[in-house]
Amino acid sequence: MRITAKAKQETRTRILETARKLFLEKGFEQTTTRDIASLAGIAAGTLFNYFPSKEELGTTLLAEALDEAKTDFLAKRHGEEDLAELLFAHAMAGLRMLAPYRTAVAPIIEVGMSPFASNGSCEGNRIRSEHLETVADLIANSGPNTQPSFVVMHLYWTLYLGVLAFWSGDESPNQEDTLAILDQSMRLFVSSLNEERVVKEDSSDE
Repeated sequence: MRITAKAKQETRTRILETARKLFLEKGFEQTTTRDIASLAGIAAGTLFNYFPSKEELGTTLLAEALDEAKTDFLAKRHGEEDLAELLFAHAMAGLRMLAPYRTAVAPIIEVGMSPFASNGSCEGNRIRSEHLETVADLIANSGPNTQPSFVVMHLYWTLYLGVLAFWSGDESPNQEDTLAILDQSMRLFVSSLNEERVVKEDSSDE
């Protein structure tokens, strides 16, 4: 019997909702794909037709949370913040939405988003692409000579992943240490961006 596109979408949605429930109740590491398939009412093999691994499934949930975070961030912008403040607020919006999955973030980014991942996951690549696109837009609106190089954007992504990794295991009250590291990371990035602008301006004057 041919499965309709609507039925496939419903199954995919059910898998995601089931995974979200189990990850929150049992934790990412303790939840198996068999657990998810059983509670979702599908065969274990069927789950892999939709998601090739538990990490890809988890990355999809993170991507959905970050999509919501982006919408929230853009709605709350005042237009008066400097670039470092905007980058901080953008990253913080993501951390707030990812909070329910905090213990799952480290194993997920290691497989799907880390520089050590060979190709990254499909959703992991989408997270990186869309996140950096938003950052590039914020930079572009911050002043002249604001087209960042690949090197500077790579620096940003490395700093951002470092913040995520630290935050996933931060035991300080209200993750205050993460806030300090995020603040310093964004200021370091903006400083590097400003240095690159100066070099470009000096080169154009020659």
